[in-house]
Amino acid sequence: MDDSDLLHDLISLLDENKARYCVIGGQAVNAYAEPLVSLDLGIVIAAVDLEGVEALCREVFVVERFPASINLSKAASDLRVQIQTDPRYFNFPEHASLRNVLGMALPVARVEDVLQGKVWTVSDNTRRGSKRQEDLADIARLLDEHPLRDQVPTGILDLLI
Repeated sequence: MDDSDLLHDLISLLDENKARYCVIGGQAVNAYAEPLVSLDLGIVIAAVDLEGVEALCREVFVVERFPASINLSKAASDLRVQIQTDPRYFNFPEHASLRNVLGMALPVARVEDVLQGKVWTVSDNTRRGSKRQEDLADIARLLDEHPLRDQVPTGILDLLI
C-alpha cells in the first residue's frame, strides 16, 4: 500500500524541521472511535510552519495545491495526504496529543477539534455528496464514543437520526 514510505518520509520531514502538526479528518476519527479502512491522511500544520513545510515537501513529494489543501503523493504509494490550509484549523496542533494512527504514534487533534472539522465539512455544500455522507458517518462514530452531541448543530443531528 505504501512501498515508497511516504508516511515515514513525511513524518520524518515534519519532525526534523520541528513543524507543529496534527492528524485531522477520518484518520483522527479512527484514533477516537472504531477504525475504518482509509487511504487518506488529513493533517494540519501550524500556520507559521506551513510555507516552509510546503517548500520542503516539493523536494520529496509530488505536490498539488488546491484552494483548501496541499495534496502530497509519491510513486508506489496508495496513501493520499491532504494538508488542510483552511485557517480555521491552524490552532488544532496546539492541543494535539499522541495517538495511534496507521500504526504510528502521531499527534492527533483533540476529539472536540476533530468533531468541529467534521461539522465544517458536512456543512460545506461545495463538497461532493458522497464525501459529506462519509463525514456524517464520522460524526456518528465520534458521538457513539464521546458525549459531544451539544457541539453538533441540530440540523446535522437531525440527519443522523
